[in-house]
Amino acid sequence: MEVAIIGGGIAGLSLAINLHQRGIPCHVYESIPDPKELGVGLTLLPHGMRELTRLGVAGALQAVGGEIRESLFFNRFGQLAYKEPRGRQAGYEYPEVSISRGVLHMALYQAARMQLGAGRITTDCHCVAVEQEDGGVTLRMRTSSGAMREPARADVAIACDGIHSAVRKQFYPDDRVVYAGINSWRGVTRQKPVLDGKSWIRIGSMRRGAMVIYPIEGKLDAQGNQLVNWIAWLQSDSMQRNDWNKQGRLEDFLPYYADWKFDWADVPEMLRRADVILELPLVDKDPLDRWTFGRVTLAGDAAHPMYPRGSNGAAQALIDVRTLAELLANGGDPAAALKAYEEARLGPTSAVVRTNRNSPPDFINMKVEELTGDRPFQNLDDYITQDELRALSERYKRIAGFGLKDLR
Repeated sequence: MEVAIIGGGIAGLSLAINLHQRGIPCHVYESIPDPKELGVGLTLLPHGMRELTRLGVAGALQAVGGEIRESLFFNRFGQLAYKEPRGRQAGYEYPEVSISRGVLHMALYQAARMQLGAGRITTDCHCVAVEQEDGGVTLRMRTSSGAMREPARADVAIACDGIHSAVRKQFYPDDRVVYAGINSWRGVTRQKPVLDGKSWIRIGSMRRGAMVIYPIEGKLDAQGNQLVNWIAWLQSDSMQRNDWNKQGRLEDFLPYYADWKFDWADVPEMLRRADVILELPLVDKDPLDRWTFGRVTLAGDAAHPMYPRGSNGAAQALIDVRTLAELLANGGDPAAALKAYEEARLGPTSAVVRTNRNSPPDFINMKVEELTGDRPFQNLDDYITQDELRALSERYKRIAGFGLKDLR
């Protein structure tokens, strides 16, 4: 059996390594001509690190990434509402690691090239159509210059081509992203560590301006600085949507955070000193009722793009592709394996998409803001207890598949 993997991002490369480990030949077709270390930060939750450990790349990521030991929730006045241990500090077998997306991507890219052989990854291949016939599939692809490539044949095709998936569009011509009026800006700043330099911090809520801050380097440089990733979210009254990965303008969002100067962090100064700022809308897509069409299926963001509010997109993609590889390795009809994969993963990922919309982890901040009237508090227990806030956090972990009991 030969598997065609459309897209050489995190999902596609992880699928390739999973298949190779199980003795299944595959070929990755990536649209970018020359993959490079690009992007800002992401967080690998314990269930994501479990999958990367199985792929043999977790050690390299831990050596350069920032291990998250605690998660903290602050209101927009800088007051701590709730905190909890994370990763190994919370009793998990696997750590929680924040890292540059580009570092993760290139670690998987190099591992796939080494294990599969460089000839099994072809770049500058944008898939425009997948055709099926008895016993196989044919990929129609073009280069970045628009020239058509020779068609590629395989027994099955797995679309790992992201939120703008051309393959998904083929089966769902009216497919579009869902925009709820929230824009975001992402950036990285080299500075002194925030708090202990091992914390994942949420401040405020979408209603008045929200922010997430976390390190994406574990070690400090010679000046005692660390690379810090941040994301700013703002509700757009005009419903005007940001562009995709366009260079962001500080003046578009800095005024909303101008007074966020706390005794533990100077947020406006961090924003002003950013090395890079990108703008993009906060979007996802409605869950589908079907991913698999004969010998073609969807995986990762092509199947279930979700809001990045729970740091769960990478982990869910990694679980997708390991599940898919296991089912294909069982032998038998590959189309039946693709359908079994859909049955195993569509329900859980749809639940995460919906939860990220309605009650994501930052729902804790939203609840505190609502109960306190968006004012500083003297004693938060007068409004809501720590046990009640902990229950909100644990509920999200269970739905997302990384409750402590789920990973034991």
